[in-house]
Amino acid sequence: MIKPLFLILMVFAINTSINAQSYFGYTFDNYSGINGVTINPANIVNSPFKADINLVSASLFGGSDYFGINIQDILKSDSGFDFDLDTEKFPKDDNNFFLNIDVLGPSFMFNLNNKSSIGITTRVRAFLNINNINGELYESVADGFDETEDFNLNMKDFNGTIHAWAEVGLTYGRILIKNEDNLLKGGLTFKYLQGAGSAFFSAPSVTGQYNAAANTLTTTGNLNYGLSQEEFDAEDVDFNNLTAGFGIDLGLAYQWNEKNKNVVTDSMIPRYSKYKLKISASITDIGSINYIESEVTTYDLNNTVDAASFDQGDTKQTLDDNYSNVTTLGSTKIKLPTALNLLIDYKIKGKLYASLASSFSLVTNNSPTANSIINSITIAPRIETSWFSIYSPVSFRQYGDFAWGAGLRFGPLTVGSGAILTNLLSDTSKSTDVYFGLKIPIYRKFEKKIS
Repeated sequence: MIKPLFLILMVFAINTSINAQSYFGYTFDNYSGINGVTINPANIVNSPFKADINLVSASLFGGSDYFGINIQDILKSDSGFDFDLDTEKFPKDDNNFFLNIDVLGPSFMFNLNNKSSIGITTRVRAFLNINNINGELYESVADGFDETEDFNLNMKDFNGTIHAWAEVGLTYGRILIKNEDNLLKGGLTFKYLQGAGSAFFSAPSVTGQYNAAANTLTTTGNLNYGLSQEEFDAEDVDFNNLTAGFGIDLGLAYQWNEKNKNVVTDSMIPRYSKYKLKISASITDIGSINYIESEVTTYDLNNTVDAASFDQGDTKQTLDDNYSNVTTLGSTKIKLPTALNLLIDYKIKGKLYASLASSFSLVTNNSPTANSIINSITIAPRIETSWFSIYSPVSFRQYGDFAWGAGLRFGPLTVGSGAILTNLLSDTSKSTDVYFGLKIPIYRKFEKKIS
């Protein structure tokens, strides 16, 4: 149960890098187009595009406060990645693991009239959260119990959810207030969800002791382990048996405009107002998917078992063999990773901007059937033009991680990472992310407004 989920995290979050909470630094760019709509639907209107067409974009973001990675040692090693040798571990009573995969497929946006715009997005997403797991227990189950050292465990609100789904979004944005100095715009995205499935587990309270001399594990408590449908396989997710759901994103953005810096095209396309200061807020991923054929097994953990039984590698089979359990069928609602996103973007001079952004989860980490983003605050200076942008985000992330990255947009191509520099410089990076994108931007032909 636990080990397969962690292996998924390791495969995607580490091996791939030798990416609501995706595309660090890129979504602040006024020329991010339809990608910026995923973080705030208000960005779709009053943009510098006639139209923007995304071909494919992908972002991956993962990590843990359980381990720190030395990327330099991995890159220099001829033998590849060795988890025991290339990581420093930080076990505690409430370690956490997370993973966010976000693939934006064919998507586009365009202007309807001089006050409103519309867009359609297609996405495939996968989230993994493991919250409040005892680090010593995890290490013992994953790598084998150390028969020379006792330990105690006391876990509160231990839970985890892995969820994969596809979505089609329809976004509408409109200018609400506009004058020479000020502009207020709003946007909404309605999302039709197609859930591929979920695996989830929770235990309100688990206590226990490992006796090294006897090689036994004594535990108390109860553990719930569930699947969205009986045949769901967290290690081989497919999109053949889908379950429908709905979600929405809401956003507002205020701009204090530069005097005499507005630009226009023809009367059928809304005026694009260049700003000195922009303040925006959005709530993303409001919604859920209800799986009506889910299967939940409740294990009674009040027992003393031979710790060697966990060495077989199949944690669920070990639970079935050693703890009495009851399986029930019913419906389970998996909540989306609802988040509050805030942005302050200031034009320093010319083409130089600086952003202060934050993302906060509106889902508590003791929710047993929900995914959540990790809280973060990001400062991102950038140089921005229509065909070229370069930015270097610095983030302070939940679980005590500091990340420094870099990104580049050159015409239709975007590549970047919010943590690439710290991954290369730090001995104990606790998170990593990487993203790329390919699109067809159709820019406006600007003319300066005559005052």
